Amino acid sequence: MYPPMRRAQVVQNCYVVRNLEEGCERLHRLYGIGPFVGGTQAELGDHFHRGRPAPPIVLRGVFVQSGELNIELVELVSTTPSAFHDMYANGRQGLHHVAMFCADYAAERDAFVAAGYPVASEFSVSFGAQICYIDARDTLGHMIELYPENAIIRDMYRQARDAAQNWDGKELIIPWRLEQPP
Repeated sequence: MYPPMRRAQVVQNCYVVRNLEEGCERLHRLYGIGPFVGGTQAELGDHFHRGRPAPPIVLRGVFVQSGELNIELVELVSTTPSAFHDMYANGRQGLHHVAMFCADYAAERDAFVAAGYPVASEFSVSFGAQICYIDARDTLGHMIELYPENAIIRDMYRQARDAAQNWDGKELIIPWRLEQPP
């Protein structure tokens, strides 16, 4: 059974990498893309793994734009049980998830669950948005990340697009410019 999503738009592919800087360099050499935006450590709090409270997920990540597709690279810092570790424990790496925005986050998450796709991890980010990973490995071989509509997340995507359009090739990894919306 499939959840009743209407013309879902995948906006991102995310890869888990062993080392963030090496992953950025590898993708840059392979595809000629850059710059990679981010790179600092983040904590994903209020974490539930498979429906049970779990320690926060700690990671380092970047966004980079490749045409219309955003690519995220994630280096895992913590070893806590999570959707990331369900797929890539012990230094393994590869495609982890695709991401999409939801007009009604809770309804779309619940539709996936009702269709037999469990929530592997659900958490809050530092600016308050709740995000989850739906386990679609049996059908697709990867997770699906669901975002609520959120101005800060949309701005992160905008920053990656703008940086790619204006990149002079000098810095491979540049920091986020995160600001709270008015």
